[in-house]
This record gives sequence, structure tokens and C-alpha cells, in this order.
Amino acid sequence: MKPEGAFASTLKMAEATQSNAELLEWPKKDKRRFLHAVYRVGDLDRTIKFYTECFGMKLLRKRDVPEEKFANAFLGYGPEQSHFVVELTYNYGVTSYDIGTGFGHFGISTPDVYKLVENIRAKGGNITREPAPVTGGTSVIAFVKDPDGYIFELIQRPSTPEPLCQVMLRVGDLERSIKFYEKALGLRVVKRADRPQQKYTIVLLGYADEQETTVLELTYNYGVTEYTKGNAYAQVAISTDDVYKSAEVVNIVTQELGGKITRQPGPIPGLNTKITSFVDPDGWKTVLVDNEDFLKELE
Repeated sequence: MKPEGAFASTLKMAEATQSNAELLEWPKKDKRRFLHAVYRVGDLDRTIKFYTECFGMKLLRKRDVPEEKFANAFLGYGPEQSHFVVELTYNYGVTSYDIGTGFGHFGISTPDVYKLVENIRAKGGNITREPAPVTGGTSVIAFVKDPDGYIFELIQRPSTPEPLCQVMLRVGDLERSIKFYEKALGLRVVKRADRPQQKYTIVLLGYADEQETTVLELTYNYGVTEYTKGNAYAQVAISTDDVYKSAEVVNIVTQELGGKITRQPGPIPGLNTKITSFVDPDGWKTVLVDNEDFLKELE
């Protein structure tokens, strides 16, 4: 017999709920890692020189696209096939950008913060916080500002497989953001620190422990619900085995928690790398990139 009326409607809803529940398990099974952070700079060669000489990064690749009036460069501490890197974008004729109040910093781990700071100082770098233990803790950190005004936190740690270890963003509702990134991207909370005296809380989310991989650091400042995004920082890219299924998950999560898909899944014209992109409830953008296509692109 064919179910009718209210019973049929209830059955369909139950099936949809079960289907969504199965789909929401996908990010936890998927093969994911942070690929790169994308942001804009006013002088590409100046930034490459600063990152290689002061931070010890390697220039991995550089390309110029004159017909579209931009150039970019990829820098990091190891090959893109296995390491998180920065992708710098230079738009012809644009020499400065507004970083806004929402973007926080990038993190670099090093066995000796004091030595790295002295090297940066000797090369004319801007040290905005001298090396010292973090407030209320023992980890030694320092802060440095690059030529475009981006802040880098230098974190003292023993040798690590991923020295480019953090991207910090400020959010207006921490619990909502945690839930969003856990559900939409399969990230897990690897550390949480509440600092009531300083009136902020930070949470680190990653695909492995913070000593082993790059993490997303979300900062909530008590009572602050909105930040300006500026036009400097663009996005992070994360790998996936299936951009279509991943986009379905994000679509479900945005309906519950906010945010939206900004690019439907599919290949980039002329490049054929399959991607999808979305913004979180605070407007921070993430691009999901097909694993196999990304590796082909690097070849």
C-alpha cells in the first residue's frame, strides 16, 4: 500500500533526517588537511624577500597572469603536496590593503623564538611584542609585523612537521563557530583557553594535535559580536576527496547555523580543478579543493 497524507509526509521527513545524518558523517571520514592561506600584498617581491630572509620560508612557485592583471607566489617550509603554505596575491597597481579588525595573525613555530626575533630585527623587521612567556602560561611567544601589516605570532616549540602552524580569526559567537567548523569541515577542538581577566577565549581547531599540524585559532573577545573584514585577507583552502558531497554538508550546516555557499561545486574554467567555497556565520571564507585535482595542478 502507498502511504498517504500525514503519514507519508512524516516518513519523508524521517528519511530526509536519516539521509542528512549520514551525510554529516562525511567530513569525519574525508581526507582533509589545510592547503594554503590566501591574502593580498602590495609588493610581491618585497614580501617574498621578507618571508625568505626573516622567516626562513622557501619560495615554492610564482606565476604572473598579465591578462588578468595579477601575480601570485606560494611560500612555505616544505612542498605543497604535504605542507601548509601561504599564497600571496599581487593585483597590478594596488599597493596597500585594509586588513580590518577581524583577521588576527598567522603562527610560525620555531625551536628558538629569541634567535629568530634577533634575525628579524637585524634585517629591519618590526617586532611588535618582544619574546616572553604568554600571559598566564609558560610558552614563549613574540609578534612580528610584515611589510603589509600582517601579524605573525612566533611560538617556541621543539621541532615540528608543520612550522606554519596557525591562522587566527576573530569571531562574534564562539560556540556557534565551533559547531559550524566541527559540522561543516570535520575539524575538532584540540585546545581551549579561557582568559576571563583579559576578557577573551581562544579555541584551536584542527585535524590533528596542534604540535603536528596547522590549526585554525578562533578568538572571542567578550562582548564583541562583529568585526570588519577589510580587503586584504581572503581565505583558507582545505582538501577533500569529494567537493560535491562536501558542499552538500556545508549547505545543511549553513541552514542551521548561518553562512552560505559562495561558489557551487565544480571545475575552475581552464584549470579543471574542482572546488567549492563558502563563508561561515562571521563571513570568513573557506575553499574546498579536490585532492587529486590539486596534486595534478602541482605537477
